Amino acid sequence: MTTLAYSRRGKGATLVLLHGLGSSRQAWNPVIPALSEHFDIIAIDLPGFGDSPSLPAGVEPLPATLAVSVADLLDELSIINPHLAGNSLGGWVALELAQLVPAASLTLLSPAGLWRKHTPYYCRVSLRTSRWLAAHATTVLARLVNHRLGRLLVLGQVLGRPLRIEPEHARAAIRDLASCPGFHATLEATLHRRYEAGAPIETPVTLAFGSRDWLLRPRQSRHVDQLPPNSRLTTLPRCGHVPMADDPAAIAAVITAAAGRDRVALSELVDARHA
Repeated sequence: MTTLAYSRRGKGATLVLLHGLGSSRQAWNPVIPALSEHFDIIAIDLPGFGDSPSLPAGVEPLPATLAVSVADLLDELSIINPHLAGNSLGGWVALELAQLVPAASLTLLSPAGLWRKHTPYYCRVSLRTSRWLAAHATTVLARLVNHRLGRLLVLGQVLGRPLRIEPEHARAAIRDLASCPGFHATLEATLHRRYEAGAPIETPVTLAFGSRDWLLRPRQSRHVDQLPPNSRLTTLPRCGHVPMADDPAAIAAVITAAAGRDRVALSELVDARHA
């Protein structure tokens, strides 16, 4: 199976971070400093993204298959019972991974795959348009994000507060989306599928959507019938589809609470961040 690129930082219980479609492990950079105070963090590039090579020819990059690659890496690193956190596609992969390896906790930030039958048409158009623009107008977009109005225009669909992101981080996200070889194959592999639960997940599950997540609309992409009945749901105020850059402190707090290191109720914790 494909050898995955990853970064490791911090001490404590292991926390595995999984990014979304068209992104890379760099998407987690805003929250890693806070999380590394409590966790041994392993931020992974999924196959075909960031610095990880694509899966071998003929292997369809289904979320379950991507999860196998992550499980293989964890086995190589002798990681047992990690905490898992995933954003968008990474949330779907984390759910599949929890079927393969014992996990201490599972935090899903705007996870993909929670639609009724297949990827909503709106999501397909949005993702393909974003990829096309990033690939064909990389230089223009990289210049635009140097300015406040440019960040609003370029990042407003995926971020709730695009003015907070540093231009350098924005340019890195654009380059990731423009250059990742796994984008089209992975998108095609998920178009006509949804997450479907297998064996019951005993791991505590926390589900969080940004209040400004314009990509995963509530009536289309937030059906939780396949998740464990005791899953905890919270809202991330003023955060978008990729909330790590919108409010790093709140995201770190949610993941830490979900991992059982903070007994404050998640809703109270998030609300307190914005009181």
